[in-house]
Amino acid sequence: MSELQVADSFLVANGKVRGIELHRDRFVGSCAAVGVSAAGFWSEQAGRLPGFGRWFPRFELRMSGELAVQLRPAPPIGGRVRVAVHEGPDPRTAPRTKGPDLELLGKLKDSAPHRADEILLLDQDGTVLEAAYSALAWWEDDTLCFPPSDRPLLPSVTAQLLRRIATSQGVPVAEHAVTPADLEASTEAWLVNALHGIRPIHAWSDSPIDPLPNSQAATWQSRLESLAAPL
Repeated sequence: MSELQVADSFLVANGKVRGIELHRDRFVGSCAAVGVSAAGFWSEQAGRLPGFGRWFPRFELRMSGELAVQLRPAPPIGGRVRVAVHEGPDPRTAPRTKGPDLELLGKLKDSAPHRADEILLLDQDGTVLEAAYSALAWWEDDTLCFPPSDRPLLPSVTAQLLRRIATSQGVPVAEHAVTPADLEASTEAWLVNALHGIRPIHAWSDSPIDPLPNSQAATWQSRLESLAAPL
């Protein structure tokens, strides 16, 4: 059993964070849902994070009721990813809360076939929800698409930021269910999270690598990084 009731992690690069208020709201709200007030703890500990270097802190509410922070050096930032699809039902017990399923998801990702970097989780109807450690976004022509928000998804800070960018750029946004086969045929598909930002999918299972010559990822990653603000 996981020792975590709630967790939240984000990249701190030279004292700046993308979407810090969204991370705060997600963590504090999830703690409140189990009867723990964490707003004061968050404010105090966020103010103590280093203003230099690259860090990936994890705020935690443990099963014991203790609030804690792990100050961890940021792992290397990844680029394009190979994905596999999890065969079977979504194994998570609390898909809308980050924390209880992290250990399970780590094992699932590490056991992904074909040396995949991430593994996609499916809903009961066989459509894609998200990956073990990443949210999903994809392009259909000029429209940026996401899975329906009423599905059992972790509220993704990075996906929310991409929606904000799209709105500011006048880019259409849509939500609908999508199968793995549909994603493979899409203009471009991304996995997104707080550590890496945007990682375009360049290979599926054991398929050849797609060089993605017309990828929009670099442009949108730059826009995403421009949202980083001082703590």
